Amino acid sequence: MTKYFKDVNTLEELRRQYRDLLKKFHPDNANGSTQATQEINAEYDQLFKVLKDRHEKTADNKENNAKTDFNNMKYDFTEDQKLREVLQQIISFEGINIEVCGSWIWAFNSYNYRKELKELGFKYASKKQAWYWHSDAFRKKGRKALSMEDIRNYYGSTEVETDGTKRLRQAFA
Repeated sequence: MTKYFKDVNTLEELRRQYRDLLKKFHPDNANGSTQATQEINAEYDQLFKVLKDRHEKTADNKENNAKTDFNNMKYDFTEDQKLREVLQQIISFEGINIEVCGSWIWAFNSYNYRKELKELGFKYASKKQAWYWHSDAFRKKGRKALSMEDIRNYYGSTEVETDGTKRLRQAFA
C-alpha cells in the first residue's frame, strides 16, 4: 500500500517515521530528492487522514458510551462525601441559588455569603458571577473557557432546593 511507511498504526508512529524519512530523503541530503520528498508527503497526508479518522471514531465511541452511561445514571450523593458535606453547610444560606454540575457546586446570588463561601474553599468566577467549589481530585486539562450553559449541557445540572426556598414554597402552598 505504501512505499515509504511500514507498519503504521498510530499517529505517533506515523509522525516518528515521517521525521526519519525526511531526514533520510530530504533534497539537501546525498541520497535525497525532491520527488522522493513529495511522495513521502503525499503518503503522509493520506495515512494521516486514515489514522485521524480511525482515532476520532474510537474517541467518539468511547465518548458516546460514557454519555449514555451518564445520562442513564442519576447522581448519587453518597458517592461523594465531601460534596455532601459542603452542600449541607451552604444549604441554609438564604437567597442563594445552588446548582450541582457534575461534581462541582455553583452558588449564584451569593454576594452576602462571600466570606463564608471563601472559608469553605469556594472560588469566585467573575465571568459567570458565581462562586464554585470542586473536590481536590479535579484537575483542569484544557484551557478552553466554557459558559455556564455549556457546562450544564456537558455535565448535567441539578438545582438544589435550599431551606429558604422550601419555606417560601410552603408559605405559598
